[in-house]
Amino acid sequence: MILEKVINKIEIQSEYKEFVDKYIDHILTEFQDKIHSIYMCGSIPKGTATPFKSDADFTIICANPKDIDYGRLSAIKDKLLAEYAFVTKIDTIICSMDEVLSKPNEWGFWVKIICVCVYGDDIGEKIPPIIISPDFIVDLNRETKEEIERIVQRILSNADDRTLTTRYIKGYSKRLLRALYSLILEDTGVWEDDMLEMKNALLKYCAIDSGLVEYLYACYLDSDVPVEEFLGIANEVYRYFENALNRMAASRTSFE
Repeated sequence: MILEKVINKIEIQSEYKEFVDKYIDHILTEFQDKIHSIYMCGSIPKGTATPFKSDADFTIICANPKDIDYGRLSAIKDKLLAEYAFVTKIDTIICSMDEVLSKPNEWGFWVKIICVCVYGDDIGEKIPPIIISPDFIVDLNRETKEEIERIVQRILSNADDRTLTTRYIKGYSKRLLRALYSLILEDTGVWEDDMLEMKNALLKYCAIDSGLVEYLYACYLDSDVPVEEFLGIANEVYRYFENALNRMAASRTSFE
């Protein structure tokens, strides 16, 4: 089964159009010929963004990520957030062309399936069709453990800052739900980026305790929960995910 693109048509709402255009203009002006292409994912390119609730998610593809100075990138972000207060946050991922092309089930998946090109030549078109399979699911989660460890460290390091822990708990909840969802792709046949639909699919297809899924989704919506309680439940969910992924990897190896 071929995995289809999440966003097939760009439908940026009028109130966000100027913001997106200015982001692209600032990036191109600041970094000039170092940019190959720019992508977006999430509610803004889908046309479902909500002012003062939705954030902006960009991905920049370039020959060498070291060419993009994060300090200058941060200055662009701060300027735009001050000008467009209804955008809650701007996240920017930077990736090399080589990574996209050499890792089709990881970075290739991100650019080809999750994102949509808003500037430049869409490198996702050079990625072969992605077939939903255990191989793909294992490859897709190759860096999940490291990502989870980084998020946990951020929560622990900022335990006294409720604003930051709230943000990280929300992000961790979303990351775990996405990891669990990857396990059931062979059942759903599509990548779902709507969190409610993702939760409902997990309740239908995932063998994990439904109460854990409901807890994570509640934390994604409102992450004002005790840190120790959350980390304990999140760890239980991650152990389930890791065991399921290991079984999948082992079954794949046994047929090689």
